[in-house]
Amino acid sequence: MKVKVKKMKEKNSAIFMQHAILSLLILLLVPSSSSARLNSDESFDVRQHLSTVTRHGAVKDIVDNSFVPENIPDGCTPVHLNLVARHGTRAPTKKRIKEMDRLATSLQALVANAKERKLSLDNIPAWVFEWTSPWKGRVKGGELIVKGEEELYDLGIRIRGKYPNLLNEDYHPDVHTIKATQVPRASASAVAFALGLFSGRGSLGPGKHRAFAVSTESRASDLLLRFFDTCQSYKNYRKNEEPAVEKLKEPIFDEITRDLSGRYGLNFTRQHISSLWFLCKQEASLLDITNQACGLFNPTELSLLEWTDDLEAFVLKGYGNSVNYRMGLPLLKDVVESMELAIKANEEALPSGSYEKARLRFAHAETVVPFSCLLGLFLQGSDYNLIRKEKPLELPPKPPQSRTWRGSAVAPFAGNNMLVLYSCPARKSKYFVHVLHNEHPVPLPGCNNSDFCPFDVFKERILEPHMKDDYQAICTVKDVVPQTAWIRITKFVFG
Repeated sequence: MKVKVKKMKEKNSAIFMQHAILSLLILLLVPSSSSARLNSDESFDVRQHLSTVTRHGAVKDIVDNSFVPENIPDGCTPVHLNLVARHGTRAPTKKRIKEMDRLATSLQALVANAKERKLSLDNIPAWVFEWTSPWKGRVKGGELIVKGEEELYDLGIRIRGKYPNLLNEDYHPDVHTIKATQVPRASASAVAFALGLFSGRGSLGPGKHRAFAVSTESRASDLLLRFFDTCQSYKNYRKNEEPAVEKLKEPIFDEITRDLSGRYGLNFTRQHISSLWFLCKQEASLLDITNQACGLFNPTELSLLEWTDDLEAFVLKGYGNSVNYRMGLPLLKDVVESMELAIKANEEALPSGSYEKARLRFAHAETVVPFSCLLGLFLQGSDYNLIRKEKPLELPPKPPQSRTWRGSAVAPFAGNNMLVLYSCPARKSKYFVHVLHNEHPVPLPGCNNSDFCPFDVFKERILEPHMKDDYQAICTVKDVVPQTAWIRITKFVFG
């Protein structure tokens, strides 16, 4: 028994030492705000730097100008559309609403403390003195807000305008399939989208709306859109990795805590800074307020805080570990199978209205991020070869270095992937997949960085590499300790 206790103490001591070494390494790698100050000119719009809390409209037209999309060849026509979309902008959750109430109390206490110490209050922004949470008194949260409804409604109108031959014919639930998760903000997003998609096509009310069907699955069995809920190996990985991710973020928050405490004369803690960053994101995204909580930080600090969120999304939802995206295999298979059915219907020249033309899905960031990774989007250099071998990638570089992985691009509110199947009868490959992210063509590494990929090549290079295991095999817990973030960063530093 004494031996076992001794071993446990040694193990805990080793873990503590690993975390301490990690924090020291990151601190050494993080340049101070004075030596790495970003240009704080007026072109910096914080609403484009809120990671996955960014609104779709703030970033939808930001594209990689170095990529030149393919021109859709003459004679090619769209025959089927797959959409995988995140819900629109939502209210903070009940847990976060309580956090904002605690922040209001803390800010008053910090000001009172400064007065007791007879410090100058001149540097404290006026709003801090009497701030109360905009969500004070609310007991429910997480719902789709009006801005989110508008995002999806407008998206539906734009997509119908872009693909009229797919989406302009009479509605039938088997022709335009609409699916959502059971979470109300996702199903409400599906409704808002379809109201835009079918606007003016019915007889209901002044807007000539029409009824439509939105199907959902139980959270416990939704392998297509909520695969993360039932994948035990992923849930274990995430639980084990979250403390390491927090350790990665700590030096950034500690430095910003020191800087803001000195700047405003308030005894901020790391938790205060975390809550103020959350408030900044909510104010900027939901309320278009950028001169209160966001105004406490300079552009350098905002970029670093954004990076900590992007880092978390990368490690816990993205390329940080192959289980993060491989568990989305049922969704990718469903997309490919819908294309195969569309090809069969096209080859058999079935009459319009007798086969599916669009499969429209509405879910969450935890759905869109893994699906984007399965497609191989947002990779740099030789990263694609690593994910084909299901190897974890290096962490996204810290500002001011440039990076491809940004939560605001990968999965903003109403972020989406579209895969449009084209029939090209005059070409050697008769069917092609056009890949779009947030409504813009994107390069597909598995298809020689083209956005217009032969369907057979898409199947061979995008789907097939993940087919050696099924969902059950991927999500069954194995007695293998996953490589954690602190191990990877230690290897990176010491080679």
